[in-house]
Amino acid sequence: MTPPIAPVELCDDDALGYRRSRTAFAPGAGLALDEAYRHAHLPLVAPGHPDVIATRSGSAHVDGRHPPVFSLVLMVDAAALRGSPAYQALERALRDSPLAGKIAWDVLDRRWDRVHATLCGHLGIGAPPALAPLRAALRDTGPFAVELRGLFSGDVNRGRLYLRVYPERRGGANVVQAIQRRLGRRETDLYLVGLFNLVDHLDAAEAAALDALLAAWWDRPLLRFTVERLRLLGATDDLVLEPPTAVDLPLTAGATPGA
Repeated sequence: MTPPIAPVELCDDDALGYRRSRTAFAPGAGLALDEAYRHAHLPLVAPGHPDVIATRSGSAHVDGRHPPVFSLVLMVDAAALRGSPAYQALERALRDSPLAGKIAWDVLDRRWDRVHATLCGHLGIGAPPALAPLRAALRDTGPFAVELRGLFSGDVNRGRLYLRVYPERRGGANVVQAIQRRLGRRETDLYLVGLFNLVDHLDAAEAAALDALLAAWWDRPLLRFTVERLRLLGATDDLVLEPPTAVDLPLTAGATPGA
C-alpha cells in the first residue's frame, strides 16, 4: 500500500450505498444488537453474553466459527491507519464517548494485521478457488486509489462499527465494480472495513452518542492510499481471529505476489 501517485477521482456517496444502508436511530431509544451480529460476532467478542445465538438454521456458524471461507479482500495497512492523525482523533472520540466501555478494544488489538474490506465474498468454501483464473482476471487492473472515511454503522450486523471505502472512479466507472465484473461476481456498492465491535446492547444515551459520532465523522477522510494488490483470504470466523490462509494477488502483470 502506497500513497496515491497522482490526483484521482473517487466515487462519491451518490454512487455508493452507504447512506441507504446506515443504521436508523430512534430518538430516545437504545440500539439493540441484531440477530446477524448476535450469531456471527457476539460469540467471538462476548461469548458469555445471554443473547449469543450459538447456532441458527441454515447457517454454518457454530459459536461464531465456520468452515473456511475464501474471499477477495482489500487489505488496510494498520501502521498507516494508526499513524493517521484523523484516525487517532476518531479513536480518541470513541474512547471518550459513553459507549467506550462497550467496545471490544482487546479484539481490535488482536486483529490489526487482518483489517480489510471484502470485495468478493465466498469465492470458495472449505477449499480455495483456483488461483490462475484470479491472477489472470486481476493482473491488468492496475493500481487504484481508495480513501477511508468514517465512522459507519449499517442496517445489518448492528453492533459492528466500520470505516467506509471510497474507491477510484476510472473512465467514469467504479474500479471495484469493474473487478467484480471481471470475476463474474455481482456488483456491489458497499465496501466496509470492520474495526470496532460492541459487547452489549446500547442504552439510549449510548445510542445517541453513537448517532452523533456517526454524523460528525461522516465526511472526514482518515486515510488515502493506492492499492497495488488484493488478497485471497481464507478465514474460519468473520473477524479473522484465527490465523488465516492468505495469498496476495498483484494488480499489475509481472509483479511478484507479496512484494
